Amino acid sequence: MKRVITINSNNLEKSLETKELLTKKLMENNFLVSSKLEENTELIISIGGDGSFLKTIQDFKFPSVPMVVINTGHLGFFAEFDPEEIDKFIDLYKNNDFIIQEVYPLKGSICTKDSSKDIYAVNEIVIKSVCSRTLHLDLRVNENKIQNFSGDGMLISTPIGSTAYNYSAGGSIIDPSLDTLQLTPLAPMNTIAYRSFTSSIVLSAKSTINIVPEYRFENSILVVVDGNEYRFNDITDINIVRADLKLKLLRRSDFEFWKRVSEKFL
Repeated sequence: MKRVITINSNNLEKSLETKELLTKKLMENNFLVSSKLEENTELIISIGGDGSFLKTIQDFKFPSVPMVVINTGHLGFFAEFDPEEIDKFIDLYKNNDFIIQEVYPLKGSICTKDSSKDIYAVNEIVIKSVCSRTLHLDLRVNENKIQNFSGDGMLISTPIGSTAYNYSAGGSIIDPSLDTLQLTPLAPMNTIAYRSFTSSIVLSAKSTINIVPEYRFENSILVVVDGNEYRFNDITDINIVRADLKLKLLRRSDFEFWKRVSEKFL
């Protein structure tokens, strides 16, 4: 049987050209190529940037199949190869010259007066006000009250997501080999009237974060999942934990996280 590889691409001209060339070369190397996640797909290739990769994960519902990114975007932190390296990628893959990095997403359970919805995120879950108003949240960790937070919102990130929105918001970069969750305040208020923590908090990956909104002006909350916005009314509480799901990222055999950080950020 031929080996099946699934390719998912954004619609940019460079990405489509890369997809066409990659498909041709994979077929020349005796692979079958599909745009769908087949029952016997052994690898998913995302062509685009980090945003396209995150969309691929959502589109395929957090697959257990290994994934690799060919970068046609900008930063490309998740990307492992450029379009000019297609031949090199195919050669490395055929010779099993790679490693698999395992990544655990976040799971958020959004409870409202009428329903409950589970959401999953690779990078982060952000709790924000729908309007430009101060958000007041009751924060608990492992059922222990931490504080009544006031500010623009809260961001909870995975280690792999610590280099994304979390880093821009002043959070710490966390080595993804560590089992952690990170909670970073967004524009916290720290005055006589409101006392909020002003730096990120690093928690064990076994922690449960519970957030209860305090409604003063409206009953809507914005939950942003890897950049995708969802508006909820009458949220009673939000519980965030590390998901039981596990993603597999194909990396070069010499991949090193801090070298990637140095190349992309420092």
